[in-house]
Amino acid sequence: MTRIFCIANQKGGVGKTTTTINLAAGLVHLQQKVLLVDLDPQGNATMGSGIQKANLENSVYQVLLGLSDVHEARQISESGGFDVLPSNRDLSGAEVELVELEYREHRLKEALLKVSDQYDFILIDCPPALSMLTINGLCAADGVIIPMQCEYYALEGLSDLVNTIKHVHANLNRDLQIIGLLRVMFDKRATLSQHVSAQLEKHFGDKVFKTIIPRSVRLAEAPSYGMPGIAFDPRSKGAQAYIEFGNEMLTWLDRP
Repeated sequence: MTRIFCIANQKGGVGKTTTTINLAAGLVHLQQKVLLVDLDPQGNATMGSGIQKANLENSVYQVLLGLSDVHEARQISESGGFDVLPSNRDLSGAEVELVELEYREHRLKEALLKVSDQYDFILIDCPPALSMLTINGLCAADGVIIPMQCEYYALEGLSDLVNTIKHVHANLNRDLQIIGLLRVMFDKRATLSQHVSAQLEKHFGDKVFKTIIPRSVRLAEAPSYGMPGIAFDPRSKGAQAYIEFGNEMLTWLDRP
């Protein structure tokens, strides 16, 4: 059974794209077939997977508007070993164009249904805003993975995201649930990080993943080479943490 997860947070710069790319690569490392969907007009997940966004004939933009399908638009990440439904600046125009279309919130879901049986996981990298693109991602997904830094402002924005997910669950996608919170860019030397981490565990309990992704220079360098950190430096602490997270996801799926 294919699992479709959004990686989402309305706050920017919290490691959504890094998490999407490296979780995809980590799952491939664990013998899973993965499709990464880049729903952000910036196309960072596309570039970070080694695909040139400027050279795309078809992208997620054409797929959402019904001008292409996933079969035609998807590309292979040679460095990551997963497929990518890529994005570029064209996607910015989809916000306006989707408004006039039927079933506008479910366009991505319908497109993915045609290929879902080819993958174990589909991971959707959402933009850092509550937009029609994000709503499409949430409507297509079984659940949401929330990457967040352990700092004060990250906590403040978390309640807004949780409310958004509850709204989509109630009105558009009854299958949607919060899978868990992933602590990223974690600095174990910082007292604030330790304090916020403890607060998350207290308030969210088993919704907080056990895996913690540390701050990692190698993870930060990898996108400039068009590679997941797991391929760029598989022995780095960050890469090893994402492989551990992939294992945790598989364990989570095996729970009764």
